Amino acid sequence: MTEAGTRRPARRTRRPDRWKVLFVGLLVAAVLGVSGWALLGSRLLVVRHVEVTGTKLLTPDRVAAAAGIRLGLPMVRLHPDDVRRRVAGLHEVASARVERHWPATVRIVVRERVPVAAYQRGGRYFQVDTGGFPVRDGTAVPDVPLLTVGAPSPTDPPTLAALRVVGELPGGLRAKVAEVSAPTVESVTLRLRGGLTIVWGSPERAGEKARLAEAVMRTPAGRGPRTIDVSSPDVITTR
Repeated sequence: MTEAGTRRPARRTRRPDRWKVLFVGLLVAAVLGVSGWALLGSRLLVVRHVEVTGTKLLTPDRVAAAAGIRLGLPMVRLHPDDVRRRVAGLHEVASARVERHWPATVRIVVRERVPVAAYQRGGRYFQVDTGGFPVRDGTAVPDVPLLTVGAPSPTDPPTLAALRVVGELPGGLRAKVAEVSAPTVESVTLRLRGGLTIVWGSPERAGEKARLAEAVMRTPAGRGPRTIDVSSPDVITTR
């Protein structure tokens, strides 16, 4: 056989079908275009509902107004962190969470501050949480203990000591407290409805002090003390 007769035919290089490549490219562009239109331009995925949960002190309408979410805004253009910061600016709000629920709902979950005491100034009562932050104010007498300190504020140590004590009281004992005073951090005093006074001292050992105070308070009526001193739980005094 000749050399020409034994040579294998050369393999033909397959070139991609240009029309197929063009078709696939157009298909991808169409999909991206439709997706972009659905997210940004259509009326299908826009904010239609704003839900607010977790409110007791606030009304849902007030939270929604503070959130500033425009109905009809494309869901993808919503910035949850911005909304959260606006809602957290309300005095009553301790924290907030903003959730997108596709296709058209934004949910705002609020955790409110809990007032534990109130101080009076200029004829108004200012209710504060355990951190001393104002929660609400008004002229009506609140159903929380009155706070008596020199300069109530979130940075005042006696204020924080008094609020910590009230915040750590068992529910039954806390409901009986009419006033909490704290000239200093170490001299917190509780005055209960009915006239009983509990000298609490510092906020430390709160659970132990509460148990001791409640045990003494179970003394039969007419024989109980008017003052219970649990400032040093190792040596309880009454008078």
